[in-house]
Parts: sequence; structure tokens; C-alpha cells
Amino acid sequence: MTDPLNVCLERKKGHDRPGSPRSVGWTRPKRVLLADKNNPLPLDCGESLQPVTVEYETYGRLNSAANNAVFILHALSGDAHVAGWDAEWERDNRPWRKDRPGWWDEMIGPGKAFDTSRYFVVCANLLGSCYGTTGPWEISPRTGKPYGLDFPVVTVEDWVRLHNRLQDYLGIEELLAVAGGSLGGQQALAWAINYPERIRSAVIMAASARIGAQGLAFNAVGREAILNDPCFNGGQYYRDSPPRCGLQLARMLGHITYLSQNSMEGKFGRRFQNGNAPGYRLNKEFSVESYLEHQGRSFGQRFDANSYLYLTRAMDYYDASAKGQGDLASSCSKIKAKLLLLSFSSDWLYPPEDTREVGRAVLANNQPVSYLNIPSDYGHDAFLLETDQTTPLVESFLRKV
Repeated sequence: MTDPLNVCLERKKGHDRPGSPRSVGWTRPKRVLLADKNNPLPLDCGESLQPVTVEYETYGRLNSAANNAVFILHALSGDAHVAGWDAEWERDNRPWRKDRPGWWDEMIGPGKAFDTSRYFVVCANLLGSCYGTTGPWEISPRTGKPYGLDFPVVTVEDWVRLHNRLQDYLGIEELLAVAGGSLGGQQALAWAINYPERIRSAVIMAASARIGAQGLAFNAVGREAILNDPCFNGGQYYRDSPPRCGLQLARMLGHITYLSQNSMEGKFGRRFQNGNAPGYRLNKEFSVESYLEHQGRSFGQRFDANSYLYLTRAMDYYDASAKGQGDLASSCSKIKAKLLLLSFSSDWLYPPEDTREVGRAVLANNQPVSYLNIPSDYGHDAFLLETDQTTPLVESFLRKV
């Protein structure tokens, strides 16, 4: 559920520039049609969808045996641009991608955790998102206008089903690994359960078998903020003013879940914006208020409100135990891949105990799993920020695989 772009923008000065030997350099997204009238994409909701186009990026080279591919899975508001520097940021009017590295650039590149001198790395945008893959902002072939709320409800399993088609298109029978954090980690788990023959390993960070009631509640309030924005217009706002106020409020609320008490205290405390005393006004006076407003405003300018509705609902629905009729160990009995599970001590959105639950379910089936809880004050954002700690763990794990 975390927002990798915001983290990336805050830390971009520390990233390798395009000419660096540790950078994948300038990147260009690709698009491919993976579902059409003759081969529509079946969805868990009972509908099928076509046409479906997927945007993706690749780094490194696929070897002759096609057995060195790693599929990176992004979180809620991420995109396919996971590493390097976007050479086509003007395409589709994406000014926020100008002069910014991929959202997990510190982990992907020559000599990094996902070493592109050894591995062929792929990242694709999610179905229902607004960054190149088919979503509610595209024109419906049935109505001739944007789908809006006519877009079918999608699930994590639908995303993995579509990305399996991309795997086929790229000529990869078996992936060396799938990897992701937060909602990306849940996709990796879904991949291990639903397609056990197609991956050898999975790296799952800051994720669990399901989101808890508190996470469901935050998502619900965020969606209500969007649905009640006067500009929402039943989801058909694309020719008018979008519901930016509602989306901004949703992001402000969601962003709180990415942080921890310690990180917020250290970053903001009770500091006032101006001076050291209250101004006895009702507008924004505390630093944390201004910070959340900035995060909400920037997000509202680059993301689609309908996509936010669909992607958070997919997050709500995901429950890895469903394949086992509510028993997680039964679901995990299908897993054949080696798993690396990483949790972070201050993450209260996907707390360490929930990640350990996945590990215990895998162990109950005598399957190999490695688990580590990493000390961090960054909260849920830690999987993006604690790269010094996660890099050697991922490097070692992949080499053993």
C-alpha cells in the first residue's frame, strides 16, 4: 500500500546517475497486447476483459537457457519503471517521471541486489492502474467512452494471471524469482500458490496472507473520500475536472499507514510551521499537516481516482488462505518455490507476526522458507528504505537458488 514514487523522490539524490556503472541507464517502457477478442482475459469476478494491453520494462539480458529472469511486482501506486531513468517521460504526459530514477533503483542494477549483469529483470504495470496497462481510464469498446466504473472489479490473482501471459510472451517457462514488497509481496505469494511450476523462488517483503481489519478500514475511508467528491460524477470525470480533492484526502489518510510512530515523531514531532507557538487558527499549523497535504496534492496530480478505487479493493479481497478453504497451511501446500520472507519491526500495516504466519504455513508443509524480521523505525516504507539491510539478504538468497 506504500507509495514508492514519493519515497523515490525524497531520496533521488542518492541514486546512481544514468552514466554510472551501477545504473541500468536510460529506460524506455514497452507495451504489448495480451488479450483480444480471440483470447480474452478471464477474471475472478466472472467476467472477461479485452482488449488488454500491458506496459512493462526490462533490464539486463535473458540468457540462452531463459532461466535467469526475475519478475518485480509493484505496490499500489507504483508502475513498471522500477529502475534506471525514464528516457520517455513526456510520453502520455508524465512530467513527474522527469529526472527521477525507478522506484526501486537502489535494488536493481549491476552489482545491486537484483544484479542486472546476472539477471534479466522484468517489471509490469498492474491491470486497473493508470500507468500504461489497461484500466478504467481507457476507452471501452462497448460504449466508446472511458470505462469509469464499468471497468470490472479485478483481483490480485487476475494481476498474476495477466503477468503469466507476459511471461509466456517473453519466452520464459520458469522464472528464477518473483519479488515485491507490500501489495507486490502479496502478488509474489499468489504467484507461488497459483503457479508453482512457473517460479523457482519468491522474495516477499512487508506483506502477509491478507490485510487486517485496520487496513480494510483505512482503504474504506479513502474510497469514501473519492466517491463523495463533487467532481466524481459516477466515475465519468475524464472530460471534466477530476475528483482531486477526494483523491488527495484518500492519499493523506493512506500515507499515515506507511509511517511509524517513531518515524513521524523524528520527522515532525509537534513542530509548528511558523514560529514556536500556536497561531490560534484552524488552517494548517503543524509540520505534519503540511507534509500530508503535499503528499496528497502531488499524488492527486499524477494518479487516477478510479484506479485507486479498484486497486485498493483488490488489496482488500486478497486472502491467501482462500485456496485452502480458509486454511493457510492448506493453501501453501501448493507452493514449490523457495521463499524469502522479510518483515520490518515497526510496520503496523503488515506487522511481523502476520509475515511469520506465512512462514509457519509453509513450514507446516516441509517446504523451504527463510524469514527475518529487520529492525527499522521507517514503518511500512522500510522495504523501500532499508536497502542496506535487504540487499545482502536478497543477494545471498538468489545465489543459492
